[in-house]
Amino acid sequence: MSITLYRLEGCPYCELVVDKLEELDVEFESVWVEGLHSKRDEVKRVSGQRAVPVVVDETYGVTMAESDRIVEFLETTYGEQRAAGEA
Repeated sequence: MSITLYRLEGCPYCELVVDKLEELDVEFESVWVEGLHSKRDEVKRVSGQRAVPVVVDETYGVTMAESDRIVEFLETTYGEQRAAGEA
């Protein structure tokens, strides 16, 4: 699987990203992280910070945080691919 989403249960920003991934029918793997920022070592290792959501897209070599940026990336990258395939 090329997309990994680091997320926190009950996080509304994480759910925005999940909703977009599901809307675009993009498969992804969820990595559930700890509630305490100080325990999010894996997130810090992949992204350099401890906030979630974080998406790692191996296909495009992208690691990014902040739900708005992630959603925009997904729409641009996967939404346009799907639209081109339907044309």
